[in-house]
Amino acid sequence: MIDYKNKSKEDINWLKAMQFDHPWWTPASVGVLPAVWMKYREQFEQLVLSHPRLFPRYEKGSRDFDFIPEPFYEAGTVTTCWGCVWENYTRGMVGQAVGHPLADWSAMERWTPPDPLKDDTFGPRDWDLVKKEIEQNRKEHRTVLGGGLPHNMVFLLLTDLRGFENVMIDMATDEPNLHKLIAIIQRYNVTVIRKYLDMGVDMMGFGEDQGMQASLPMSPAMWRKFLKPTFEAMYGPCRDAGIPIRMHTDGHILEIIPDLIEVGVRLLNPQFRANGLDGLVEVARGKVAMSLDLDRQLFPFATAAQIEEHIAQAHEALVLPEGGLMLQAEVSPDFSLDTMDAIFTALEKVCRLPDPKEL
Repeated sequence: MIDYKNKSKEDINWLKAMQFDHPWWTPASVGVLPAVWMKYREQFEQLVLSHPRLFPRYEKGSRDFDFIPEPFYEAGTVTTCWGCVWENYTRGMVGQAVGHPLADWSAMERWTPPDPLKDDTFGPRDWDLVKKEIEQNRKEHRTVLGGGLPHNMVFLLLTDLRGFENVMIDMATDEPNLHKLIAIIQRYNVTVIRKYLDMGVDMMGFGEDQGMQASLPMSPAMWRKFLKPTFEAMYGPCRDAGIPIRMHTDGHILEIIPDLIEVGVRLLNPQFRANGLDGLVEVARGKVAMSLDLDRQLFPFATAAQIEEHIAQAHEALVLPEGGLMLQAEVSPDFSLDTMDAIFTALEKVCRLPDPKEL
């Protein structure tokens, strides 16, 4: 259990929700794609400023509307440290891998994997900067979250390196080279994770989509054979050290949620639409804390009343008196300002977010 000492009230409430320790309110957050800022600019900033309960620390003029947080959001092509080529047509959105360096296994003889202590996804690792960020978070009495791995860190990285269809065939045929490649990825990831643990983080956060719209891309048995051991190797050191793990994973994952809990996930970020409310109630409610990704496929077409109904329904079904729930929404440039205003208003109301002056 993460100690609440020297933490802000907002952080303590967030931790209470994750640790089933009776939070004062349900934490809520909004993910904003860079393309939203680029499209709406001052209009979106004004909308953010009008919702201080949801964005308590945002200051007018603090955002560069054209800022790109990482090369994945830049238009054009970019190559990762693994040799994967990504292509993106829309600045501010994320593209996809189009160049797979190991599409042919014969290329593995000439391929050099990155060094986990030196090579980050798009350049050298700056451990001094990581240390400074950890120290700054402690000064601000905030929970120190580590990670250091990209969103595509295991299965998605395999598909980036080989191509989706090739990976599916590799698993079906139990290709020996696939086991070798998974071992390389695992060594890289475990080395990075252990480095963060040595630096004294409070918890670790990871992102790795495991599902598709309505199912896993493979059988649960196949997932347990090829992927679960790697997650056990990655998350085991965190679990053994008492460091909670937050895991984002898009897509349908109901069948493997018990496995993710088993390997150490304490805060799961599943999608509403892909898993269904009934499924999440049955498999996850009370068993693992959830930061629920609300129905972003509904939002662009819903009225304000429908948006509030959806958020209230999800909250009522999944929240417990002791907590275990957070709500989050991601907004895209295809959302109107009115739609986003409705989402923000509903989150503030349903989650009973406090006035920033009370924090």
